[in-house]
Amino acid sequence: MLLSACSFLDKQDPTTWSAEKIYREAKDALDSGQYDTAVKHYETLESRYPYGRYAQQAQLEIAYAYYKQSEQASTVAAAERFIKLHPNHPNVDYAYYLKGLAYFNEDLGVLGNVAGQDRTERDPKSVREAFDAFKDLVQRYPDSRYTPDAIARMRFLVNALAFHEIHVARYYMKRGAYVAAANRAQYALKNYPQAPSSEEALLILVKAYDALGMTQLRNDADRVLRMNFPGNAYVKDMVSRSER
Repeated sequence: MLLSACSFLDKQDPTTWSAEKIYREAKDALDSGQYDTAVKHYETLESRYPYGRYAQQAQLEIAYAYYKQSEQASTVAAAERFIKLHPNHPNVDYAYYLKGLAYFNEDLGVLGNVAGQDRTERDPKSVREAFDAFKDLVQRYPDSRYTPDAIARMRFLVNALAFHEIHVARYYMKRGAYVAAANRAQYALKNYPQAPSSEEALLILVKAYDALGMTQLRNDADRVLRMNFPGNAYVKDMVSRSER
């Protein structure tokens, strides 16, 4: 009975657990949504058994645990650490993917959610960082199972960056800063030519150049707008006026 009691106590005492036992407990906690507990177990595993095969997996899964808790900075730090320590690991592509997701899903915060803030109206820093992380994945691991989703998210991010420029251009237009508005619209057209915002960028160019009295540039922008977006409401209005 005494031996059985000692054996039972050993199983309950985390300091006696093997690397495999700690990893199992961490994985069970992770799978059941107990992310704080999972993180603690993974940290214990890495500190007590830093060179074993379970420690490597713990370093990757702790990044996922942070991600599920919406802890962006910790997710990115854990993913980058894994990439640096294990650049040839068979699952390193997942670390790049997690890093991109952390930036991509950065929370708006309580005020942003309440206000219904558009992602494109925010500082695009995280958008660019997400794009760069996904780009690293796509370039380094084109055959990764995560690459198709990364490419789809990159397309979305390009559109978000383009719309951000348009938001800024609108701001300048409202305040009569026509040169700044035109510069922003030109930047969007040059860097994101296939984005849906190209139509509005051209329209802003037409109106900004018109306000500045730059007739030639205004006519050039107007011609491109008519050619590429004949269904634009502004274009239709101009056409109807010319036909009267």
